[in-house]
Formats: sequence, structure tokens, C-alpha cells
Amino acid sequence: MKARAAASTHKKVIVTFSDHTTLQGYLNPTRLPDDPLDVLTTNGEHREIPLKEIRAVYFVRDFTDDYEPERKAFFSRPKLDGLWVRLKFRDNETLEGVVNNDLLALLDSGIQITPPDLNGAAVRIFVPRSALSEVTVLGVVGVARRKPAAAAPAQPKLFSE
Repeated sequence: MKARAAASTHKKVIVTFSDHTTLQGYLNPTRLPDDPLDVLTTNGEHREIPLKEIRAVYFVRDFTDDYEPERKAFFSRPKLDGLWVRLKFRDNETLEGVVNNDLLALLDSGIQITPPDLNGAAVRIFVPRSALSEVTVLGVVGVARRKPAAAAPAQPKLFSE
């Protein structure tokens, strides 16, 4: 029986700053709302970055230059479960995505979205609240349908047949 290597808790990220400069590294997603963010750079250095300096954190499959989603909006209603939102950055750029339908997660220090381009380099994107000027909910997607009301008992017959 082969021993499996433990899964890495650090994921590949590209951090973009307010001035659009970037930093490639690794980040533990469970510690994401922490301020400052502790990023392990590709050079092996720990770097603490305050959330107010960050524009977005892109969780990527590979380190490439085209990490931003090609599409910034959905062509039609998304198929993923959650809230369909439009994020407006302080520089007036917009980006649509789907977030979990959880109000407590939305009240955190930022929003994690699934971008519209599911086949792109970015799998998830974290945007700190300080980088946003507006968040608009465009719709609720994939919610389970309400169960039909229990069938009313059959009406008693007035006349026996």
C-alpha cells in the first residue's frame, strides 16, 4: 500500500495591489480574513500584507501572466448555487461572480467569489471590503424549490356510490 503525501494547505495565489502590481505566492485559505495576510512568496519568504493594500487575491491553477478572468460578467444566469453578485472596485472596474448564500460570510472582511470564467486560470477570487465601492446582488441562483404543500386529505363523499 502506497503512503499518500499530505495535501498542501497552502494554495497558489496571485495578490494584486491597489496600484495593480502583483505578488505570486502561497496562502492558507482558512486564514484568509486575517489582517494582515501572511503570504509565502515563491522565493520562500513570509510576507505580511495589510488588507487595505490589497485589491484582490486570485487563487490560481498555475502561475501565469493571464490570471485575471477573460470574462468579467456572466453571459446568462449562472448555474452555480449561491448569490450572483456584481463587485464594483474603487477604480470603477466591475466583476461578477457567485458567492455562498451565507450572510455571515458576506459580513466578513471581504468576499470570496467564483468568477464567471470557470475554465480560466483563477478558480476563486478574494476581494477585501476596502477595495470595493459597491456590491450588488443580481439574483439568487440554484436554490432548491419549495416542497409542495402536503396534499389535502381527500374530500369525504356525500353520497355513497
